[in-house]
Amino acid sequence: MRAGACLIALLLATTARAQEPATGYHRAPDAIAKILETPPTPSVAVSPDHRTLAILGRENLPSIANLSKPILRLAGYRIDPATNGQAEMRVQWLNALSFKDIATRRTVAVKLPAGTRFAAPDWSPDGTRLAFYVQEANALSLWIAERDGSARMVARGLNGAFGKPFAWTPDSKALIATMVPAGRGAAPVADATPTGPVVQESMGRTSAARTYEDLLRNATDEALFDHYFTGQLMRIDLAGATKPIGQPGLITDFSVSPDGRYLLTERLKRPYSYLLPASYFPTEIAVATIDGQPVRTLVDRPLADDLPVDFDATVKGPREAVWRSDAPATLVWAEALDGGDPKAKVAFHDRILMQPAPFTAAPVELAQTPARFATIFWGNDDFAMVIDREWRTRTEHRLAVAPARPGQARTLLTRNYQDQYGDPGFPMTDENAAGKDVMRFTPARDAVYVTGDGATKAGAFPFLAAQPVAGGEAKRLWTAKAPYYETVVALLDDKGQRMLTRRESAKLAPNYMLRSVRGGSAKPLTDFADPAPALAGVTQRTITYNRADGLPLSGSLYLPAGYDAKRDGPLPTLLWAYPAEYTDAKVAGQTVDQGNRFVRPRGISHLFLLTQGYAILDNPAMPIIGENGAEANDTYVQQLRDDAQAAVDAVVKLGVSDRSRMAVGGHSYGAFMTANLLAHTDLFRAGIARSGAYNRTLTPFGFQAEQRTYWQATQTYTEMSPFTFANRIKEPILLIHGAADDNSGTFPIQSERMYAALKGNGATVRYVVLPNEAHGYRALESTEETLWQMTDWLDRYVKPKVADPKRAE
Repeated sequence: MRAGACLIALLLATTARAQEPATGYHRAPDAIAKILETPPTPSVAVSPDHRTLAILGRENLPSIANLSKPILRLAGYRIDPATNGQAEMRVQWLNALSFKDIATRRTVAVKLPAGTRFAAPDWSPDGTRLAFYVQEANALSLWIAERDGSARMVARGLNGAFGKPFAWTPDSKALIATMVPAGRGAAPVADATPTGPVVQESMGRTSAARTYEDLLRNATDEALFDHYFTGQLMRIDLAGATKPIGQPGLITDFSVSPDGRYLLTERLKRPYSYLLPASYFPTEIAVATIDGQPVRTLVDRPLADDLPVDFDATVKGPREAVWRSDAPATLVWAEALDGGDPKAKVAFHDRILMQPAPFTAAPVELAQTPARFATIFWGNDDFAMVIDREWRTRTEHRLAVAPARPGQARTLLTRNYQDQYGDPGFPMTDENAAGKDVMRFTPARDAVYVTGDGATKAGAFPFLAAQPVAGGEAKRLWTAKAPYYETVVALLDDKGQRMLTRRESAKLAPNYMLRSVRGGSAKPLTDFADPAPALAGVTQRTITYNRADGLPLSGSLYLPAGYDAKRDGPLPTLLWAYPAEYTDAKVAGQTVDQGNRFVRPRGISHLFLLTQGYAILDNPAMPIIGENGAEANDTYVQQLRDDAQAAVDAVVKLGVSDRSRMAVGGHSYGAFMTANLLAHTDLFRAGIARSGAYNRTLTPFGFQAEQRTYWQATQTYTEMSPFTFANRIKEPILLIHGAADDNSGTFPIQSERMYAALKGNGATVRYVVLPNEAHGYRALESTEETLWQMTDWLDRYVKPKVADPKRAE
C-alpha cells in the first residue's frame, strides 16, 4: 500500500511538472533563429539635391534588457527618463552611415564611435550635410555628418519626449532644437503616503472618449509630465554655438517659415485630462519671430473633451496650422464649419484660411471642403491641391486652388479612397531651397508629376504620370513592367528625364536603380543582398475565389521550399488574416496579384512557419461590407464566416491544404477575428490570437471602424464579442499579449479575462504574457519566444493527421 501510494504520488508529481508552463525564453526553431540573427537590409535617404544617397544601417532586434530599461508612461507617451527621449519600443535605431555619390558611385563611410545608436537622419536643405540625434547613456546629442565622411557632435541635452527634437533652418546654416531647460533639477518623487483620493467628476456635460493607454493618473504624473516634456527651443549653429528662443514650454511641434524669419509653435497647457492623451490637452498655436518675440496667437483652445466619438470629429477653431511651402511666410490653417461634428448636415465641413506676414491683415479663405480637410500639396501661386476625406463613405475629394486667387476651388476628382484600381496616385514632391516640400512641375509648368502603385488584377505596377493642372486624365510617362515591382523615388534632373527607382521582384531583393523615364535598361546603384536566402525556394502565388454571395476574394498562398504537391500531398495550413470594412462591394472585391513582390519575413511574422512545413494563406480577404448606408458590423459574424469558408474551400480545392489540418491566426483585430471564427465555425483545428481585444463592452465608445457607441449598438457589440461566446470555443487557442500593450482598446486585461473565460468553460488554451512588450513585440527574446510558441502550438494541435478526417469536416 505504502509503496503503491508513493509510486502514485511520484507519478502525479511528475505529471504535474510536465504540465507546468516552461519558464525562461525559448529559442525559435533553428531555421527561424538564424534568419532573425541576420542584420536587416539598410534603408536610404536621398539628398534634396539628388546627388547623394545616405545609406543607413539598421539595428537588429533589441535585447530584452534594452527593452526593460525604466520608462515613464505619461499622457499617451512612453519616454526614457535617463535620456529624455522616447522609449526603446518607440524608436528604430540606426547603427551605420555611409554616403554614396549617385554620379560616381563612390561610397564614403561616416566615422562614428563604436556602438553609436542614432535616429531621425535629416538632410540640410542644401543637401551638403546630414543631421541626426544620438542616444547616450543619460542624454540625447545632436550630430552632423559631412559628405566627406566626417561627423561631429554639436549639442548635448536634446528633449526628444515629444518626438524628433530638431529641424534645419532654411539657410542650412543652423538647426532649431528642443533642449532640456538649463538647471531643470531633479525629477519629482511621488510620496508613498497619499494625501487624499483622486477625484474626477462630470456635471451632466457629454464627454465621451475612446479607450486610451498610458494616461495621466494623479498629481505626481502631472508633475512628471511637466518635468520631462518641458523644453527650451535653441538655435544651434554648425559650430555648436547655442542661443535660446523664447520661453520654455510644453512644445509639441515647431516649424520655421520658408524665409527663416518666423517660428510657428504648438504648446500644451493645463488643465490636463486623466481620460484623454496629450493631443487633446489645451493647446496654444502661435507665431513668433525667429528669435522668440511673440507676433500672433492663432488659437488658445481649451481641453478638447467634448468631441463626438465619430472618426471625423475635430476641435472648434483653428487647427493643423502650417506654413505655405512655396511662399516666404504665409500661415495656413483649417477650421470646422460643422462645429467639429461630421454628422452635421452642411454643404461644406471645413474651410482653409491663409494669412501672410506680418499677420495683421484679415485672413483670406483659400477654399471650403465638402468633407474633413486632410492635406495640401503646394505648388505655386496658380496651383495647389487640397484633399479632404470622409470616413463614413470612404470618399475623397481633390480640389485645385490658386493661392493667388483664393476662394475659387474646382473639383479635380471624387473617389472612394479604398479603390485600388482607380487610385490616381499622389503628386511627387521635392524640397525647395528652404527645405519645404512642393509639387514637382513638368518643364512646361502645365502639369505636375504624380506617382502611384498602379494596382491591377494582374499585379501592382507603379507608374510616373503627368497630371494636368487644368484637370483631366493624367498622362502615363513610365510604368514598371513584369516581373518587377519598381517604385519611383526621385526625378534626378529638371527636365524629368532621369529617375531613381527602387526595384524588386519575387526573386530579387529590393535595390535602387538609375534609369531613363523613356525606357532602356536600369543601372543598379546599390547591391543589397537577400537577408534570408533560406527562403528563396518558397513559392508564392495570388489565388482568387468567390464568396458564397459571388463576391470575388483573393489571398497570397505560400508553400514551403521544395514542396511538391504530388509527392507531399496536402499540407497543414495556416490562414493569417485581418478583416477590413468597406462601403462598396466592387471595391471590396478587387484583387491585386502579389507575384512581383520580394517577401522575406522579419520580427514576429507568421511567414516564418514556412520553414516548419506549413502552407500559409496570407491576408485572405475578409471584407465586411455595409452598402447604401447599412452598418457593416451589423452582419459581421455572418460575413466573416462566409469569408473564411470561401478561403478554406479554395486552398483545399487546389490540393495543397488538408481540410482536417487548418489553423487560423491574426494580430490585434486579426486576433479578434480568430476568436470569433473559432466560436462561430468548425473550420479550424486551432487558433493563434496575438494582442487582441475580445470584449467590446471594454471599448464602449467605438473600436476599429465602428463609430457607434455601445449604447447605440448594444446588440452588435454583444454579438461581435467572442468573449460572449467563449463557451463555444472548443478548438485549442493560443493567446499572446504584450504586458505593456500601448494600443488603444487592446489592454492586456482583454486577453487576461478571455483566458479566464475560456479556462472556466473547459477550453484548451495557453496564455503567454511577454514582459515589457507593447502592441507589437520588439525584443529578440520576445520575438523568438513568440515564434517558438506559435510553432509548438501548431505542431501539437494542427500538424498531426487525424485518424478520421471526416470527423474534422
